[in-house]
Amino acid sequence: MPRQSLRFVRKSAAWLCAAGFFLFCISMTALREPDLLQQAFVIALMVCAFGMLLFAFARPATALVVSGGLFLGLNFLSVLKLRYLDSPLMPADFVYYARSSLLETLGHYPHLYGLALVVGVVTPLVLWVIWRGDRRVLAHLSPSRALVTRVGGVALWALAFWVCLLPNGPFAQVHARNVWEKLSDDAQITNFFVNFSDSDVRLPELGDDTVAEQEWGPTAAVEPSAGPHSAADYPDIVQVLEESTFNPSNFTQCNIPECRVQLFKTDARTRATGPMRVHTFGGGTWVSEFATLTGMPQDIFGPGGMYAPYVLAPHVQDSLPRQLQRLGYLTVAIYPTNGSFLNGRNAYTAYGFDQFYDAGQLGLTEWEESDAQMFAAAKRIYDKVKKPGQPVFVMILTLAQHGPHDTDPLSSLPAPFNKGLLKGLPTRESLNFNTYLSNLHNSDVAMRGLEHDFLDRAQPTVIVHFGDHQPSFSGLIRDMPRTWPTALGQYKDYLTYYMIKSNFQGAPLPHYPMLDIALLPSMVLQAADLPTDPYFSAAIALRTRCNGLYTDCAQPELVKSYHAWIFDRLHVYQ
Repeated sequence: MPRQSLRFVRKSAAWLCAAGFFLFCISMTALREPDLLQQAFVIALMVCAFGMLLFAFARPATALVVSGGLFLGLNFLSVLKLRYLDSPLMPADFVYYARSSLLETLGHYPHLYGLALVVGVVTPLVLWVIWRGDRRVLAHLSPSRALVTRVGGVALWALAFWVCLLPNGPFAQVHARNVWEKLSDDAQITNFFVNFSDSDVRLPELGDDTVAEQEWGPTAAVEPSAGPHSAADYPDIVQVLEESTFNPSNFTQCNIPECRVQLFKTDARTRATGPMRVHTFGGGTWVSEFATLTGMPQDIFGPGGMYAPYVLAPHVQDSLPRQLQRLGYLTVAIYPTNGSFLNGRNAYTAYGFDQFYDAGQLGLTEWEESDAQMFAAAKRIYDKVKKPGQPVFVMILTLAQHGPHDTDPLSSLPAPFNKGLLKGLPTRESLNFNTYLSNLHNSDVAMRGLEHDFLDRAQPTVIVHFGDHQPSFSGLIRDMPRTWPTALGQYKDYLTYYMIKSNFQGAPLPHYPMLDIALLPSMVLQAADLPTDPYFSAAIALRTRCNGLYTDCAQPELVKSYHAWIFDRLHVYQ
């Protein structure tokens, strides 16, 4: 009996150890997900992966180790990326990082080279030992029957894996969260697999080609601008994305002087300003970047559009920076985080930027920069790259208003924001609003400094700044009453602002009740009196005919024909 037990242990040792390792992987991956349904989702995927590999290898221990190891590896990579690059792991990373920035990223973290070497050497050795000690299943079948069984088994478990991933399948609830929740919570493995369906990109509905030719063909005959026609005379353009910034005076209870700052006021240099319709709420700055650089809102591409820096940027064939490049501009991006954050450096290269400076290159502490620090860094870079006869386009991102706005107590804010300024506002709302107003005051002062640097001089310059989305105030802002006109009430959560100024007299710019952020690039070109290519000529025509709107245009068939024109004829996205 002891001899038989010993023989059983010897024969079963490999797969028993493998089973223990598989359970360990479950505890380190699936059971680390915050929600019970998410845990079940990942366990189901791990079981399906084991089933596929069991029939593929016909060796149970090997299948257990490889399937468990793959999920453990995914978890390890997600932790590493979140720690070093401040963004979650997504399927697109295996395309974009492997193709472009993997070696550059590892170069910033040399110790990862050693880790990669250890994994690359040790993993094959362990798998070889497991394989040699494993027992074969299906060995009693004839070769042809074993092959049919293995192929059928792999197909069956692959089908089960696919069903688990369906957005409307048995785990539909794990898909039913907004993109910001998926990008910011701790369900790393769940979010990785959910992203497969979320990354689906589709073109919007297109109109008839003949109709599109009739509607938009005349815009292809580009007319010269009213301004200068030499690159040496073109104005510099400074564009600022003000993170989570909106005009607070539109809120009913924000009726004190602190709510009315110079940032939103017109002066003799103002060319255009007003409410701006954005396409994200509470987060998603990267899609506002996409819209204001490419002239397209991300939501026309379906759910995958929310991952614009990964799935849309590589396919963009025309954009504001690219048009400016064609006109002789040097295009420069000033970025407040690590350049690898949300694929920023790669995306900006695809959008058409010649130079990209992230927080490290600027000597700033990422996520901690004030607007004044970002603007000072931008001026340093501008002074460094500016050459006589070449205009410069500078795109600056800020993070000073990045939420949350309720992590520090009210008493920690500077006066007068360290007390309840807005009468009758509940405690939580008051803390969020006071924090926002305190940060807004700093941004207002910084913007005046930026205008002094670039507008109080002889060099012709256009300054554009806008809010990329509203902050959520931990979900409280949606219910706070506002004073928008009735026609804009339905967009209240998607309204920020835009401001265009210049230090020279230019052609009058139109005023709209609400301007879509995707049409801002065409406004910038007009403000600078620059020539437009067929794409931006069509965008100007759309803006004119839809009164500043895009997807909300009162003529949906016109928008369909516009899409047919820009996608099928101009090929702005391929």
